[in-house]
Amino acid sequence: MSKSLCIKCKGKGLCGRPLCPILEKFRSAENTTATISADGSVFGASPPAVFVGRYGYPQVKAGPMIPPQVDAKDAMALEDPKEWLSMDIQDVISARCQLVRANTTINIKDAMKPHKLLEKSQELALSRSPVDTEAWFTKPLQQKLKFDSVLTPMGPSGAVKDFDIAENPKVPKKVDYLAYDTDALAKDAICELFRSDIPTEHITRLLSIGLLGQQRKLVPTRWAITATDDMAGKDIIERVRDMPLVSEISVFSGGCFGNYFEIMLVPRVYSFELLEIWMKRSVWSGGSSWIGQDMEDINGKKGYSNLAGGYYAARIAALEYMEDVCRQASVFMIREITPEYWAPLGVWVVREAARNAMSSIPRTFETIEEALDDMAKRVRTPAPEWKAKTKMLSDVRFQRTLDSFL
Repeated sequence: MSKSLCIKCKGKGLCGRPLCPILEKFRSAENTTATISADGSVFGASPPAVFVGRYGYPQVKAGPMIPPQVDAKDAMALEDPKEWLSMDIQDVISARCQLVRANTTINIKDAMKPHKLLEKSQELALSRSPVDTEAWFTKPLQQKLKFDSVLTPMGPSGAVKDFDIAENPKVPKKVDYLAYDTDALAKDAICELFRSDIPTEHITRLLSIGLLGQQRKLVPTRWAITATDDMAGKDIIERVRDMPLVSEISVFSGGCFGNYFEIMLVPRVYSFELLEIWMKRSVWSGGSSWIGQDMEDINGKKGYSNLAGGYYAARIAALEYMEDVCRQASVFMIREITPEYWAPLGVWVVREAARNAMSSIPRTFETIEEALDDMAKRVRTPAPEWKAKTKMLSDVRFQRTLDSFL
């Protein structure tokens, strides 16, 4: 088996095994505290959270996620990445294991004319704050956790026969407006919500549960996460590429949960390159390291990245920064995944780690070589290994621009 297959697969079954041995290790290591009452019901404050699966598409399993016996005060810590940044990996897993997935099988096109259970899930997804929710199940919960490279860990699941919302959701005005605007395209609604500072997680659940766009349908949650990052990123690119260039070469550093970023901005028209370095004994790499690369020019990304959702999550952090400072640049990123990242927590880790790096105080340099030497001091992988993989930097370092002749 290729040493890079696990990194490329990340639990999707490319090896042909019925179960991923890496993910099974994490499932067996954690016991959920979720309980189901004698009458087959679960009551708690949903963060709010909903989940739409992808297996069986276009017939998918979807519904709310409810933490038993968790009140509104503690529920937001189960869905908000800002809360998780102060935890360690085990604490994040333990918190997310409390979320029970209440599933019912739905056709993706039912979003246009939702039945009772889907309509309640949509009502829940609109809320910006926790909502007391109760669900009744047809049989005992399946005590099996869900891990994924894109999705955040989740607890057990069960087939729901009914659920109810015990209070009125608190809905932001912008969300309420766009959820009922059936003339707006989904991408336009997503971009407007993002520009209005609606959290990415809120936008994702609106898209996933079928509340955005003209021809509305359910979108599997893992697809909705990447689609949100991609569409919001493309929207920012449209504005950034008309902005003046940054004035100097700068390097930003930072990360979280064993995902470490080195990010260089160069005074050139917008382009973006990401190197992913999976060190030995990080979550997917086992005993071998692996380096992957992908990039785009000023025209944006064509096709789906071979680095999957992490590419779009990392890109948006740099684009947010450039929009904030009203400048454009060529962006070179190194994401080094260390052994400290021992369990998959979802693509939000990439987004928040890159944002952490972009919020650092940058170091400035006269030349790209000086900047690369500085980055190499903090990257654990030897510089010749990752420098050999970069493509965009070769153009930036050796290709002259029209400005250089003036």
